[in-house]
Amino acid sequence: MNPPEDVLAALRELRAGDLPTHGGRTLAYVYDSGLSEVDSLGAAAHALASSANGLDPTAFPSLLQMENDLVAEAASLLGGVPGVVGAVTSGGTESCLLAVLAARDDRPAPSIVLPTTAHAAFHKAAHLFGLRRIDVPVDPVTFRADPAAMAAAIDDSTVLVVASAPSYAHGVLDPIPEVAAAARERGVRMHVDACIGGWVLPYFARLGADVPPFDFRVPGVTSISVDLHKYAYCPKGTSVLLHASAELRRSHYFASASWPGYTMLNTTIQSTRSGGPLAAAWAVVNHLGPDGYLQLAASTREAVSRIRSGITEIDGLRVLGDPISTLIAFTGDDGFDLFTVADEMKARGWYVQPQFAHLSSPVNLHLTVTAANHGSEKEFLADLAASVDAARAAGPVVVDPAVAEFVAALDPATLTPEQFAGLLAAAGLGGASGLPDRMAPINALLATAPAPLRERLLLEFLGALYTPS
Repeated sequence: MNPPEDVLAALRELRAGDLPTHGGRTLAYVYDSGLSEVDSLGAAAHALASSANGLDPTAFPSLLQMENDLVAEAASLLGGVPGVVGAVTSGGTESCLLAVLAARDDRPAPSIVLPTTAHAAFHKAAHLFGLRRIDVPVDPVTFRADPAAMAAAIDDSTVLVVASAPSYAHGVLDPIPEVAAAARERGVRMHVDACIGGWVLPYFARLGADVPPFDFRVPGVTSISVDLHKYAYCPKGTSVLLHASAELRRSHYFASASWPGYTMLNTTIQSTRSGGPLAAAWAVVNHLGPDGYLQLAASTREAVSRIRSGITEIDGLRVLGDPISTLIAFTGDDGFDLFTVADEMKARGWYVQPQFAHLSSPVNLHLTVTAANHGSEKEFLADLAASVDAARAAGPVVVDPAVAEFVAALDPATLTPEQFAGLLAAAGLGGASGLPDRMAPINALLATAPAPLRERLLLEFLGALYTPS
């Protein structure tokens, strides 16, 4: 056996190559409260319950109690309407999947209606559960769902209508009351994806922000997803899916007694579930409480305001839409390459997330702002301005027109694995060691590929990454 201290040393060495998860320098994927005791508390609580199994609540009643406590806290935050029930899941995608699954059997040949800005988790749900997806264009300037177009898209096959609070790509809040009214009129379920905003927007409202209604107080809203590992600042692996009633929730449960083993009963997609993430979330939520979350929301709101204002003062940058929560997407003029700006920011110790153009949304850079960004806004904005200057000086990233034309004409359905390997190598994605430090040339080439081809290229790359050496 390897000594425990050697194994931990090897683990620390592996982690040294990751993006930083604390300090507010990684503006995607991680949510940092900036409070060290939150991390230590979550880790200790996780260790206390990691061996418990959420598969059977009668065997581990502590997990049942903690789950009910978290669901009650989320329900209170999102309207405080009597009768709301829910489930704790592994994350926002599982919560969204279960919302779709719960609605699927309401009508034959089911479909879901969603704005083109809805999270890709709903694309995944439609794919997994065999639903037809009806994508409805959003306002090309505000990026908010169009209620009239959403209403027109509802037909006799529709089992679920989706809107976002806020949408991930641009951080804007869809007109929830209008969309919910259209769904209610047709007798269709309405899901609000508040995975990002569900735990922070109510506190923004308490701080005086003008937050339009989006929770269970809106007539017609039948389910809401809210992630605890986002702005509840809990360790990764916890989200809550709320349903307006137990009747609506019942169809996302699963049971099977048709085999010789124990009767399988599942409240989520998972069967065995470690109690660790649940206990960690329960501990953090109980520690911070409403006062703690209000303070964190105040810090986050101030950081968002400062960063958004500073972006508008940098020549050539503009914010997309009117983000009201914690997410900001900004684009640039034709004088520089945004993918290069992202590389320059990484060289200065910041990670910002590139987003490809889609319909009316241009290439942009996405920021997830947390409480940990409070206090470092000036440094971030100074480095962003310097990165824009560096990108301007570097000039455009040029993709060989012949290569771009060749890539654009490819059919991902007919390419062989060998041809894909050649394309990955040409795109700079063929190495076993992962990605190069500068991604702008790769992103520029990928941007020329139609979405289906880009998906296939990146899936092939993902498969190559997940191949043991």
